[in-house]
Amino acid sequence: MHIEHVALWTHQLESLRHFYQHYFAAQAGARYDNPAKGFSSYFLRFASGARLELMSRADVPEVVTDPVRQRTGFIHLAFAVGSAAEVDAFYALACRDGLKVLEAPRHTGDGYYEMTLLDPDGNRLEVTI
Repeated sequence: MHIEHVALWTHQLESLRHFYQHYFAAQAGARYDNPAKGFSSYFLRFASGARLELMSRADVPEVVTDPVRQRTGFIHLAFAVGSAAEVDAFYALACRDGLKVLEAPRHTGDGYYEMTLLDPDGNRLEVTI
């Protein structure tokens, strides 16, 4: 058994697609539109084979929680880049591009080397080895 995909609602479908393509080398499938439901989506595939579905519909309400604070439920997606040097390089790129970085690269108590940032919708992302 494996996780087939994870899905995110967004009101910035094209912006989020571009973000994941640009920063995480995601390959986007064809945009799906269902005009009767006002629904649009993309499936993004990453080098590992993992997939992320970006979904948009105008009547889905905005999240009212603070994206910087921890909370129950799904809290982050983690992307492995391969080495500490690549985590550091991603951190430098994120800072240069003005992305919302929450935590600089660091060694964690459970053995990871990671940094944390937010995507354009405020979803928490970890970039790790």
